[in-house]
Amino acid sequence: MTTRTLILLRHAKAEIPGDFDDYDRALSERGNADADAAGSWLSDERLHPDLVICSPAKRTRQTWQGVAIALGQGPAARPAPEVHYEDSMYLGRGGEVFELLKAVPDTARTVLVVGHNPTMSEVSALLLPDEQYTGTVLEMKTSGLAVHTGEKPWSSVEPGSMRLIRSHTARG
Repeated sequence: MTTRTLILLRHAKAEIPGDFDDYDRALSERGNADADAAGSWLSDERLHPDLVICSPAKRTRQTWQGVAIALGQGPAARPAPEVHYEDSMYLGRGGEVFELLKAVPDTARTVLVVGHNPTMSEVSALLLPDEQYTGTVLEMKTSGLAVHTGEKPWSSVEPGSMRLIRSHTARG
């Protein structure tokens, strides 16, 4: 069987909401540094996505951009992955993320999902098999990463189907 790797990334620290729409909130200075740190950590861990599923909100797009730049500069840099900006990632919950994952082609071995909380924390908790689930959902901090693996094809990803093998909170 082929091992599939799913990386969940909560967007980096955003500006404090102001007189503009939440969708258009940009990353703060710290958020830009943290997004770069997240990409550096992924590169150091040799976790290079084949596919990225990203919320189209400004802060998630900027998070992915910072990660992508850092991934491209590491010693194990690879070609840029295919990126899908999915509207359902902005306000959607776990069910929408699972539906997007079920549509991932099996040629993708590693998928990075860049989104918002509480959805990223919820999906990470739902993926845990019974022996890993503690009954408590740990809230992912900004620039938090959760790395899950499983043996099933993407079309079979469901709650309880992917073990958490690593987690990290990137700080720049």
